[in-house]
Amino acid sequence: MTTVLFLCTGNAARSVMAGVALGEKRPDLHIETAGTLTVDGMPISWRTRAALSAHALPFPRHKSKQATRLHLDQADVVIGLAPEHVEWVRRQYPHVAERTATLGFLAERLTPSEAALHERLGALDLARRNLEPWEEVADPGGGEVEAFVAAARHVVELIDKLAVRL
Repeated sequence: MTTVLFLCTGNAARSVMAGVALGEKRPDLHIETAGTLTVDGMPISWRTRAALSAHALPFPRHKSKQATRLHLDQADVVIGLAPEHVEWVRRQYPHVAERTATLGFLAERLTPSEAALHERLGALDLARRNLEPWEEVADPGGGEVEAFVAAARHVVELIDKLAVRL
Protein backbone atom coordinates (compact mmCIF):
# COMPACT_ATOMS: atom_id res chain seq x y z
CA MET A 1 0.00 0.00 0.00
CA THR A 2 1.34 3.43 -0.93
CA THR A 3 2.03 5.69 2.06
CA VAL A 4 1.48 9.44 1.67
CA LEU A 5 2.76 11.83 4.35
CA PHE A 6 1.36 15.36 4.41
CA LEU A 7 3.40 18.03 6.20
CA CYS A 8 2.43 21.46 7.41
CA THR A 9 3.81 23.53 10.25
CA GLY A 10 1.67 22.70 13.27
CA ASN A 11 -0.16 19.60 11.99
CA ALA A 12 -3.42 21.18 13.03
CA ALA A 13 -5.03 22.52 9.86
CA ARG A 14 -3.61 22.24 6.32
CA SER A 15 -2.02 18.78 6.57
CA VAL A 16 -5.09 17.46 8.40
CA MET A 17 -7.40 18.87 5.71
CA ALA A 18 -5.26 17.33 2.96
CA GLY A 19 -5.12 13.97 4.73
CA VAL A 20 -8.88 13.81 5.19
CA ALA A 21 -9.61 14.99 1.64
CA LEU A 22 -7.26 12.46 0.03
CA GLY A 23 -8.52 9.70 2.32
CA GLU A 24 -12.04 10.34 1.09
CA LYS A 25 -10.95 10.18 -2.55
CA ARG A 26 -8.38 7.40 -2.27
CA PRO A 27 -9.14 4.94 0.54
CA ASP A 28 -6.61 2.57 -1.05
CA LEU A 29 -3.76 4.78 0.20
CA HIS A 30 -2.22 4.86 3.67
CA ILE A 31 -2.22 8.52 4.74
CA GLU A 32 -0.25 10.11 7.56
CA THR A 33 0.07 13.73 8.62
CA ALA A 34 2.69 15.50 10.69
CA GLY A 35 4.19 18.91 11.30
CA THR A 36 7.55 20.58 11.08
CA LEU A 37 7.10 22.60 14.29
CA THR A 38 4.33 21.16 16.45
CA VAL A 39 3.01 21.11 19.94
CA ASP A 40 2.42 17.37 20.10
CA GLY A 41 -0.96 16.04 21.14
CA MET A 42 -3.12 19.01 20.17
CA PRO A 43 -6.56 18.26 18.69
CA ILE A 44 -7.84 20.08 15.63
CA SER A 45 -9.41 23.45 16.38
CA TRP A 46 -13.03 24.42 15.96
CA ARG A 47 -11.93 26.49 12.94
CA THR A 48 -10.43 23.42 11.27
CA ARG A 49 -13.61 21.50 12.08
CA ALA A 50 -15.70 24.28 10.52
CA ALA A 51 -13.53 24.23 7.39
CA LEU A 52 -13.85 20.45 7.05
CA SER A 53 -17.60 20.68 7.59
CA ALA A 54 -17.91 23.44 4.96
CA HIS A 55 -16.49 20.99 2.43
CA ALA A 56 -18.49 17.97 3.63
CA LEU A 57 -15.36 16.27 5.00
CA PRO A 58 -15.42 14.16 8.17
CA PHE A 59 -13.58 15.08 11.35
CA PRO A 60 -10.61 12.84 11.99
CA ARG A 61 -9.57 11.52 15.37
CA HIS A 62 -6.42 13.58 15.39
CA LYS A 63 -3.65 14.71 17.71
CA SER A 64 -0.84 16.81 16.26
CA LYS A 65 2.58 15.19 15.96
CA GLN A 66 6.04 16.25 14.97
CA ALA A 67 7.43 14.68 11.80
CA THR A 68 10.22 12.24 12.60
CA ARG A 69 12.77 10.37 10.55
CA LEU A 70 10.59 7.26 10.88
CA HIS A 71 7.56 9.07 9.36
CA LEU A 72 9.65 10.32 6.47
CA ASP A 73 11.46 7.03 5.87
CA GLN A 74 8.19 5.09 5.72
CA ALA A 75 6.50 7.47 3.27
CA ASP A 76 6.48 6.73 -0.45
CA VAL A 77 5.82 10.42 -1.06
CA VAL A 78 6.11 13.39 1.31
CA ILE A 79 3.83 16.29 0.44
CA GLY A 80 4.34 19.72 1.96
CA LEU A 81 1.56 22.27 2.04
CA ALA A 82 4.06 25.07 1.38
CA PRO A 83 7.58 25.39 -0.01
CA GLU A 84 8.92 25.93 3.52
CA HIS A 85 7.92 22.36 4.41
CA VAL A 86 9.85 20.97 1.46
CA GLU A 87 12.83 23.14 2.44
CA TRP A 88 12.62 21.73 5.99
CA VAL A 89 12.79 18.18 4.64
CA ARG A 90 15.73 19.10 2.41
CA ARG A 91 17.62 20.49 5.44
CA GLN A 92 16.66 17.91 8.07
CA TYR A 93 16.26 14.73 6.00
CA PRO A 94 18.03 15.25 2.65
CA HIS A 95 17.82 11.53 1.85
CA VAL A 96 14.04 11.97 1.43
CA ALA A 97 14.21 15.08 -0.79
CA GLU A 98 13.87 13.08 -4.01
CA ARG A 99 10.34 12.06 -2.99
CA THR A 100 9.25 15.33 -1.39
CA ALA A 101 7.28 18.11 -3.10
CA THR A 102 4.47 20.55 -2.45
CA LEU A 103 0.85 19.62 -2.92
CA GLY A 104 0.50 22.38 -5.51
CA PHE A 105 3.41 21.12 -7.59
CA LEU A 106 2.37 17.46 -7.54
CA ALA A 107 -1.26 18.32 -8.31
CA GLU A 108 -0.07 20.08 -11.48
CA ARG A 109 3.03 18.16 -12.54
CA LEU A 110 2.89 14.53 -11.40
CA THR A 111 2.20 12.49 -14.50
CA PRO A 112 -0.72 10.09 -14.24
CA SER A 113 0.63 6.78 -15.45
CA GLU A 114 0.83 3.06 -14.86
CA ALA A 115 4.53 3.53 -14.02
CA ALA A 116 5.52 3.13 -10.38
CA LEU A 117 5.17 6.22 -8.21
CA HIS A 118 8.88 6.30 -7.33
CA GLU A 119 9.74 6.35 -11.05
CA ARG A 120 7.36 9.23 -11.74
CA LEU A 121 8.69 11.17 -8.74
CA GLY A 122 12.25 10.51 -9.89
CA ALA A 123 11.49 11.98 -13.31
CA LEU A 124 10.56 15.29 -11.61
CA ASP A 125 14.06 15.77 -10.06
CA LEU A 126 12.39 16.93 -6.83
CA ALA A 127 15.55 17.24 -4.72
CA ARG A 128 16.98 19.93 -6.99
CA ARG A 129 14.05 21.82 -8.39
CA ASN A 130 13.40 25.41 -7.40
CA LEU A 131 10.38 25.97 -5.22
CA GLU A 132 7.94 28.67 -6.28
CA PRO A 133 5.58 30.94 -4.28
CA TRP A 134 2.54 29.71 -6.23
CA GLU A 135 2.95 26.28 -4.63
CA GLU A 136 1.87 27.47 -1.17
CA VAL A 137 -1.46 26.79 0.47
CA ALA A 138 -1.81 29.82 2.73
CA ASP A 139 -1.56 29.07 6.45
CA PRO A 140 -4.87 29.98 8.09
CA GLY A 141 -3.37 29.74 11.60
CA GLY A 142 -4.35 32.69 13.75
CA GLY A 143 -6.98 33.76 11.23
CA GLU A 144 -10.71 33.76 11.38
CA VAL A 145 -12.84 30.83 10.30
CA GLU A 146 -13.10 32.24 6.77
CA ALA A 147 -9.33 31.80 6.33
CA PHE A 148 -9.64 28.14 7.34
CA VAL A 149 -12.55 27.59 4.95
CA ALA A 150 -10.55 29.23 2.14
CA ALA A 151 -7.51 27.07 2.92
CA ALA A 152 -9.70 23.95 2.88
CA ARG A 153 -11.18 25.00 -0.48
CA HIS A 154 -7.67 25.35 -1.93
CA VAL A 155 -6.60 22.01 -0.45
CA VAL A 156 -9.67 20.20 -1.79
CA GLU A 157 -9.13 21.64 -5.28
CA LEU A 158 -5.53 20.43 -5.28
CA ILE A 159 -6.44 17.02 -3.82
CA ASP A 160 -9.06 16.55 -6.56
CA LYS A 161 -6.25 16.93 -9.11
CA LEU A 162 -3.70 14.89 -7.19
CA ALA A 163 -5.99 11.94 -6.44
CA VAL A 164 -6.12 10.91 -10.09
CA ARG A 165 -2.37 11.39 -10.54
CA LEU A 166 -1.12 9.23 -7.68
